[in-house]
Amino acid sequence: MVGGTPSEEQDSNELAEERTNLAEDRTLMAVERTMASWMGSSMGAIGVGLGFRALFDKVEPAWVPKAVATFFMLLAIIIVISAERRACDALDRMSSSWVEPPSSRGLRFAAYGIATGAALLIVGIWLVFG
Repeated sequence: MVGGTPSEEQDSNELAEERTNLAEDRTLMAVERTMASWMGSSMGAIGVGLGFRALFDKVEPAWVPKAVATFFMLLAIIIVISAERRACDALDRMSSSWVEPPSSRGLRFAAYGIATGAALLIVGIWLVFG
């Protein structure tokens, strides 16, 4: 068993409690992996937006590729902020027994960094690439 060896002294309630604690630790790690996946998805949406803007640069009217790129950037912002809120809410509800839980502050920093980058790209697409 994690944290010690099983003995006759442990009753079924203690074993059930330990299994519950381990399950909660696995859930904490799953929340962190899920957040990382959603962050990757949002960066993928940013890439699709930039790619669309680059590939269809000469399309007329000029605002169409910019609008499609902006849509994907906004989608990325929505994805990453939504994932951050859900992950932080889940982490606040759980406690860890054996693993160190991910930092809510770090998740927020990463999410808002990606969202800020996407917002700056929107501004750049409309103002710089006029």
